Formats: sequence, C-alpha cells, structure tokens
Amino acid sequence: MSDALTHINAKGEAHMVDVSDRDVTVRTALATGKVLLSPKVLALIADGTAPKGDVLATARIAGILGAKKTPELIPLCHPLAISKITVDCDVAQDGVKISAFVKIADKTGVEMEALTAVSIAALTIIDMVKALDPHASIVDVRVEEKDGGRSGAWKR
Repeated sequence: MSDALTHINAKGEAHMVDVSDRDVTVRTALATGKVLLSPKVLALIADGTAPKGDVLATARIAGILGAKKTPELIPLCHPLAISKITVDCDVAQDGVKISAFVKIADKTGVEMEALTAVSIAALTIIDMVKALDPHASIVDVRVEEKDGGRSGAWKR
C-alpha cells in the first residue's frame, strides 16, 4: 500500500482518481457494523412485532440500495456496475450485527460500497426503532476484508 493520498492531486486539491489504465479484475469487499439496542427492542425485532414492521428485511433492502447509491453520496467514488450485494442483519445479544459483501468486475474497489451498505442498513434500523430506543447507537463500522486489483487480498 502506498502512503500517498490518491484523491489529492499535485496542487493539494481533491480529485477523482483516473482508473482508466487499470485492469478489470474481480474485486470484493466485506464490511461489518453493529447497532446497539435495548433488550426490549431486540425482542420486538427478533419476533417481528416492531411497530414499524419487519426491521431486518427493511434494513437489508436499504443496505443494498445504499451500496448502489454510493457514488451519489460520496463525491469522489466511481460509479460501478455492481455484480453482487449481500446484506445480512442478525440479532445478537446486545444489538443487530450487520455485514455487507459486495462484488464487481471493474477497475476500482468496492470498499466504500460495502461500508455504505452497512451504514445505511444501520441507519434504517435506528429510524425504525428510535421512538422505542432513543439510546440506540451504531458502532464498529469497518472493512473486514477486500480482494482484487493491484493490492490483492487484505484481511483485518
């Protein structure tokens, strides 16, 4: 990995990186995060009785949509033809664990798409339960692993 900031040009200005000379390769990224919730709200989510509906299904769909909208949300991201997005939301002892796997065949990576999927899924969970659990919080959103391109495989 280079120490240079690729989104900064010689003048110190932010710019979109030129990836036109890169090879198209299969690239993947896995990101995770968690929404911490009260036991009462977790029980409602687990048994499907949350007042606003199926929290986990709604969060999964929102996460997929979020990944697809990443270049509209993050100014220097390239628009990508995403081949696969999987968003999983699982009830844990203290919250909902979220993971997002994104895959493409393209010239740049999909870490931001995976992170966006997790973040949007988490925000959706918060939106659906905020009246029941004002202390709900999003924690530990991060890339766990990525593969493809010049830098190859990386795992946390």
